[in-house]
Amino acid sequence: MNANVKKTINTILDKFKTGDIPEAVAYSIFPFSNVPSANWSLLNRTLMILNDTKDARGFHQWNKANRYVKKGSKAFHIIVPFIKKYEDDNEEKLVLRGFGTKPVFRLEDTDGGPLEYEKIEVPDLPLIERAHQWGIAVKAVPGNFHYYGYYAPGQKEIAIASSNECVFFHELAHFAHHIVKGNIQAGQDPLQEIVAELSAQALARMVGKSAENTIGNSYRYIQKYAEKLKLDAHEACLKVIADTERVLELIITGQVMDKTQNHKKVA
Repeated sequence: MNANVKKTINTILDKFKTGDIPEAVAYSIFPFSNVPSANWSLLNRTLMILNDTKDARGFHQWNKANRYVKKGSKAFHIIVPFIKKYEDDNEEKLVLRGFGTKPVFRLEDTDGGPLEYEKIEVPDLPLIERAHQWGIAVKAVPGNFHYYGYYAPGQKEIAIASSNECVFFHELAHFAHHIVKGNIQAGQDPLQEIVAELSAQALARMVGKSAENTIGNSYRYIQKYAEKLKLDAHEACLKVIADTERVLELIITGQVMDKTQNHKKVA
């Protein structure tokens, strides 16, 4: 195996020992739609997340984006295939000859003009002050037609790709659930997703926002995850109703019931 390839893969293997992989993979499956890394393999996007960035490009790619790599910046490497073309019976064929590495630089290691996705503004959202109270950064990002937002507990960040309040409420509920439980699983755990979606619909009504245009999608969303638990949507909602109540209480009041002490505590 190529020494650089081996070294790059070892960086991922090392992260298995520290437990950082699940969270990195969870963020990696939600790439932006208009950046080069959106077309990378999941392995390379995971390497990018493990290097603490959501946008990485080659030297010349940054130049084309009117940004320039800062002097002294250190690249990290992604894995690229070596493909060879040859003709067989007048037909062009492609053969994988092996793998190598390519140096790329993080957005944070560049200077220059603003990128298109940095120009997107966060809409005026109800309850955004709760996110700010918890030290959570809320930013707008371009979607990729597969998701409308995500939350990153490790980075205390919510990213939304829709102006719909329910998208923000869903991600805020994930953060509140994280506080209530002390920790939640990285990725799309069925029970956690149902808590977040049920909470989002409840919050929309509690702050006086119409959720009629999203209720059907929410039901289908909950139903999809309920099926993974071999439950119907109603049974799944009943299963998480206690957690949902605590999440809503925390978001609305800033306090959560401590069941062990039978009193409320400020989050």
